[in-house]
Amino acid sequence: MRPDEFLRALTQLPPPLHDRALTLRPFVRPTSCDDCQRIGDAVRLVLTAADYDELASAGELLDTAERLAADHDIHRRSGDDQQRGRGRVVRWAMTSAPLIAATDASWKGRVGGLGYVVSDGHYGLLGRGTGRLDPTGASRVLINELRAVDYLLSGYDEVPAGMTVLLDSLTALRYLHRWQAGEADAMPAGYSLRARRWSDQPTLVRLADQVARRPDLTFGHVKGHSGHLLNEAADGLSHMARRRREESFDLRPRAHALVDAFLRDWHANATV
Repeated sequence: MRPDEFLRALTQLPPPLHDRALTLRPFVRPTSCDDCQRIGDAVRLVLTAADYDELASAGELLDTAERLAADHDIHRRSGDDQQRGRGRVVRWAMTSAPLIAATDASWKGRVGGLGYVVSDGHYGLLGRGTGRLDPTGASRVLINELRAVDYLLSGYDEVPAGMTVLLDSLTALRYLHRWQAGEADAMPAGYSLRARRWSDQPTLVRLADQVARRPDLTFGHVKGHSGHLLNEAADGLSHMARRRREESFDLRPRAHALVDAFLRDWHANATV
């Protein structure tokens, strides 16, 4: 499909569908990538449905195209261990509002989960277990709350300037503020600083160094389980990641649908 044909076909879509389809424009270009071709085909079906004034069908087909694009993004980046469990609901990629993220951690017994969601559609969820070499120590809940922040920030090649990150742990928030104020050596009690086999630095050491260099980032508190939409989404992702360590279910579509539902309400209400 030529660029002029694509843009002309977009005019058949109402504004919400138009903006979502526009973010998928790269996939309608000629490509040798099989996954990209499938996404492009789905987008073309969206435009065909719109041409026949079948806007309900166009919306459903666009949902499918966005899920395929999110899966493609996860697979494309899966070679990097840091990208495990990440995805994006691309319909929110065009938002111009300041970026707001929420992170959370869940722990039960010897199994935990981390989760985050960003107002532009990015999200991540990661299950964790404990073992003989686990460096967490006595401050397990606190440390995993901070690991969830690292999981968020490490998902970016360059963390967007001015991002706000919301946590429901006041203790974790205090560490982030101390690090941002220059106390990068402050660590939770019992956290081991021994060398890691899987990383050049312990996670919290890396996080403290990064936070100390980013005064433009804002870390704020939100009361947990109070109905705050981003916090509820991050909480849901962390619980989902934890349960997936012990149960078998199709994690990716559930996570995608959960994030999409919460972000739809978030953007409709446009409140922090």
